[in-house]
Amino acid sequence: MAEMLVLIDHTEGAPRKIALQMLSAAKTLAEGSGDTVAAVWLGGGASDAAATLGAHGATKLYHWDSEDAAAYVTLPQVEALQAAFEASGADTLLFPSSNHTKDVAARLAIRLDAGVITDCTGIEAGEGGRWIATKEVFGGDMITTSKVADGKPQFLGVAANAFPVEDTGGGAPEIVALDVSLSEGATASKVVSVEKQASADRPDIGEAAIVVAGGRGLGEESGFQLMEQLADVVGAGVGASRAATDAGWYPHRYQIGQTGRTISPTLYVGSGISGAIQHRAGMQTSQQIVAINKDPEAPIFQIADFGIVGDLYQVVPKLVEELEARKG
Repeated sequence: MAEMLVLIDHTEGAPRKIALQMLSAAKTLAEGSGDTVAAVWLGGGASDAAATLGAHGATKLYHWDSEDAAAYVTLPQVEALQAAFEASGADTLLFPSSNHTKDVAARLAIRLDAGVITDCTGIEAGEGGRWIATKEVFGGDMITTSKVADGKPQFLGVAANAFPVEDTGGGAPEIVALDVSLSEGATASKVVSVEKQASADRPDIGEAAIVVAGGRGLGEESGFQLMEQLADVVGAGVGASRAATDAGWYPHRYQIGQTGRTISPTLYVGSGISGAIQHRAGMQTSQQIVAINKDPEAPIFQIADFGIVGDLYQVVPKLVEELEARKG
C-alpha cells in the first residue's frame, strides 16, 4: 500500500475548492488501487483545516508550519514537498495546475527525476501502477491521453473544476509534522511586500459559482464597471475575453480561455463576447451559460442555454436593477 500525495492550495487558512476536488479524485483513485491519500500543507493553518481535509479523503496530513513557506520565492516549498516525498515514500503527486504550483512541481520533478503532466481533466488507472491522464488541447478540439514513463514518480497537475467535490465522511487525518532544513539557495530571494488588489474581495473566477465576463463588445474599459456592478449584486467573480485583456481594459489574470483561465461555474454570464473558440475553450463546461450580444449570429449563442440579443448597455443595467430590487 502506497500513499498518494495531494498538494493543498489554501488561502487564509482555508483549503481552496481545487484542493477539495483533488482530494475527492484521489480518494476514488486510491480505492481502486489500494493506496491511501495524504494531504501536504505548506504554511500555517493545517490543524484548523484537518477535519475538512479528512472529510474529503485525506487519511494523513503532512504539514510544514513555518512562515518561511510564504516568506521566500518557490524553493522553500520545493524543499518542503521533497521532505514529504521522503517521509511518505510516495510515487504520485496531485497538484493544482496553477502558475505557482506548476513552478514548484517542475523544480521538484528535476530533483526526483519525475514525469510531469499538467492540466489534467481526467485520471484513471493504467497498467503497472501508471496513471492515465486525460487533457484537452487545441481549445478542446482534441483530447490526449498520457502517462509517465515506468519507474518514475508521477506528478499530475489537475485542472480547475475537472472533478467534483465529494464529502466522503472520513475522520480527522493523522497529522505528521515535516522536518525541513532550508538550503542557503532557498532563502536567496525573499518576498518583501504583498499588495492586495482591489478586486481580491470578489470570488476567484476559477472557484466562483457565478462568473460574469465582458468582451470586446463592451467597447471601452469603463464597461467593466458595469460588469463589476452585476458581479457584486450576485456575488460573482469577474472575467474577460482575450480581446478585452489585450486591449488593456481588464487585467490579464482574469482572462478566460485557451491561453487564460479555465472555469466551470454553475452560472456564466457573458456580455459582449462573440464566443470565439479561444474563449469557449475556457468556459464551455459551465453548467448554465447566459449570453448577451447584439449580434444574433454570434458563435456564443451556439452553446448558450439562454441568449439575449440586444445592447448590453440596455440589458445589463435593467438586470442589475431587478436583482437589487429582489435582494431588497
